[in-house]
Amino acid sequence: MTPPLPARPSRRPRRAVAAAVTGLLALTGTIAQLAPAAAAPAGTAKPTSPAAAQPLGGNVLVLDPSMPTADIKAAVDRISNAQTDDEMGTDRWSILFKPGTYGTATEPLQIKVGYNTEVAGLGASPDDVHIVGKVEVYNRCLDDGGTSNCIALNNFWRTLSNLTIDVNGTGQDGCRQTANFWAVSQAVSMRRVAVTGGTLSLMDYCTAGPQFASGGFIADTSAEAVINGSQQQWLTRNSTVGSWSNGVWNQVFAGVEGAPDDSAFPDPPYTTLETTPVSREKPYLFMDGDRWAVRVPSAQTNTRGRSWATGTTAGKTLPLSAFHVAKPGESVKDINKALSKGKHLLLTPGIYDVDRSIEVKRPGTVVLGMGHATLTAQKGATPLEVADGAGTVIAGVTIDAGTKLSRNLLHVDDHDKGKGGDRSGRGSSAKDPLTLSDVYFRVGGPHIGKVKTALQIEADHVLVDHTWVWRADHGLEDFTGGVLGDDERWAVNTGTHGLIVNGDDVTATGLFVEHFQEHNTIWNGERGRTVLYQNELPYDPPTQADWTQPDGTLGYSGYVVSPTVRTHELWGGGSYVYNRNNPAIVTERGFQVPTTPGVRLHHLLTVNLGAGTTRHVVNDVGSQVDNSNTGTPAYVNEYP
Repeated sequence: MTPPLPARPSRRPRRAVAAAVTGLLALTGTIAQLAPAAAAPAGTAKPTSPAAAQPLGGNVLVLDPSMPTADIKAAVDRISNAQTDDEMGTDRWSILFKPGTYGTATEPLQIKVGYNTEVAGLGASPDDVHIVGKVEVYNRCLDDGGTSNCIALNNFWRTLSNLTIDVNGTGQDGCRQTANFWAVSQAVSMRRVAVTGGTLSLMDYCTAGPQFASGGFIADTSAEAVINGSQQQWLTRNSTVGSWSNGVWNQVFAGVEGAPDDSAFPDPPYTTLETTPVSREKPYLFMDGDRWAVRVPSAQTNTRGRSWATGTTAGKTLPLSAFHVAKPGESVKDINKALSKGKHLLLTPGIYDVDRSIEVKRPGTVVLGMGHATLTAQKGATPLEVADGAGTVIAGVTIDAGTKLSRNLLHVDDHDKGKGGDRSGRGSSAKDPLTLSDVYFRVGGPHIGKVKTALQIEADHVLVDHTWVWRADHGLEDFTGGVLGDDERWAVNTGTHGLIVNGDDVTATGLFVEHFQEHNTIWNGERGRTVLYQNELPYDPPTQADWTQPDGTLGYSGYVVSPTVRTHELWGGGSYVYNRNNPAIVTERGFQVPTTPGVRLHHLLTVNLGAGTTRHVVNDVGSQVDNSNTGTPAYVNEYP
């Protein structure tokens, strides 16, 4: 069957999006997804009993291939059912599969993934864990008792990694059998996954419309056939695909074997880089027999394809004994004490209230979050202070602003800034960059949040590999059970900038920054590079005066490169406008950069999502988007 075309957007969900999807293929397919699970012991027949025989505490379900498929599914379904609509909730989950095969051809394991859930294999290779069945995310249906207004626009905060999905839709209805559905949006990563025997669809075309989606990120993965469908934007990095169909506004491929040709941009809207300039795959937990360990991949340059295609991913292995295994409720003092003694840090699933900075000072330190472990700022603290250091990796952590203004949520310092650069020989370098992988930021949502700049990078040679920096445009934020209106949100849920880069030679692969109250991203460092940039300007400025710069320029830009910068490059950038609070508001430009030969931008767009105006794409180049051309982007292929 041919999946239906998406309808016009509803204005009640997170975004209004007009998307045309053509030529969708209806093939058999599957994809692994995250699903919440009840804590249980490894190696028992009842995965719903209390966790045991694993060192990672509660909200971690370790599954064994000897467990009955029905018991595994029942345990996962209980958590998935609880997490499917729990967008702003406090539960965090890791579901971990020991090496082996789960499900059979006649009894496949078919599970779904809800919010704030990680699903991962515990093998040294993705081939060590096979799920015969599906791991899926479907649209959320928000009206009429959950049967209409079906979208994936809010399907955030999920992780899938390090396993193989052998697609099997046995027992599902005719439409569901056509693909493994991974209908997700921001803050969702798929890494080290092999999808075999069917199609991976990034759009859920089996529910009622409008079926919009706003993702996303795939890395170090193989898939035989991918339907992009209604996804507004997507980055696929260092992977292998047999085929890729469709595109809405901005689909970017870097180092992907089988990536589509981009010579006809913007129709289709593909941007393809033969290789990825700088990459480091995310650390992953695995088991060597009964021993737990973390593999830390090494950094690479100018790469193409998967890191595990011909054997073990290059890098180093750290035993779990090298980590301080933190649990929610633990004091920052104790965490910092362990870090000062040379321990790495493993954050088990949960919420951590952080009233003073967790200080990562030692080069080469690994901080790995499980199950979207979340650091919430208290008393105006900066939850993570990271010193410049070669090989330092921060991965899998969500950071929330608190109710008292924080200067930053994560600050990457350069202790030698202003002193001629790093003189210790231990600072981040081109060979061994400090890396942030799947680090997400939230200002508001479950509660009021306040921050000056969410992520600030001072050090040189930093790699940001997939981040979502989000000032919330919706959520229960007033502590009384009520929802803040846009006028209230603008005044109390405050975030000035999403990202400021002051360091040189900083690279971002998958940079999503949204809704901040002035320039969303400011790049002051030299030789910066961004591979896919996605931005939505804030929905909620009450008046034009609230959205006008001191020099009289109308509005702030989504992406700004400092006038002093001589070298910078961006591939695949989009800035969207939706001034739902006041549709008369005007923004002068989506991107603002110096006009100089060393600053090059490839494949840019702005688009109106239903309200407001952006006059130009970059500087004074590119057509206006406004309420007369909702959903139709203005493109600039190359600038200058």
